[in-house]
Amino acid sequence: MSRFLSLALAGLIVPVSTAFAAPEDMAEKADEMAEKAEGEMAEGEMAEGEMAEGEEAAEEMVEEVKTNTIVDVAAGNDSFSTLVKAVQAAGLVDVLSGEGPFTVFAPTNEAFAEVDDLDAILADKEKLAGILKYHVISGKVMSKDVASGKVATVQGDDVKIKVKGNGSVKVGKANVTATDVAADNGVIHVIDRVIMP
Repeated sequence: MSRFLSLALAGLIVPVSTAFAAPEDMAEKADEMAEKAEGEMAEGEMAEGEMAEGEEAAEEMVEEVKTNTIVDVAAGNDSFSTLVKAVQAAGLVDVLSGEGPFTVFAPTNEAFAEVDDLDAILADKEKLAGILKYHVISGKVMSKDVASGKVATVQGDDVKIKVKGNGSVKVGKANVTATDVAADNGVIHVIDRVIMP
């Protein structure tokens, strides 16, 4: 019966051989089980700690990748460093980082280099803001949606857009040289000269 009882209870709480063991043996067994349980709990706490650290790192990454606005895209491209400087000088960073959507006809550094009295324009915040707003239209207009005609700018005046038979596009006197540079709050089309209102 003792062998049967031992087999029957082998998968349960305590084997019969342990139940009839000497008190010293039982104390050792209890200590071993307690240490094992503490180790498993410590591993669980470490895993929870690692999970918490992972969640914090993910939150930090999300904070770092906040946006990809028109201003962010322009600032990330060396060809637009003068445009970014001008946007900052005109106090338009918040506007062009706003919800939008906007379509921006963005002159390159080379385009700005062709502007007479650029330093004087950069120093005149109101005039500069007017010129830059003349490069912006409300809404997100992708290249496939551009059509010839006059379009109202954020500045208030209309700008003339001409789509030629070969598919090239002019905005005022500027040629569009690259299209559909995506941003979270709109799109940028690159132009080869600064257009004046």
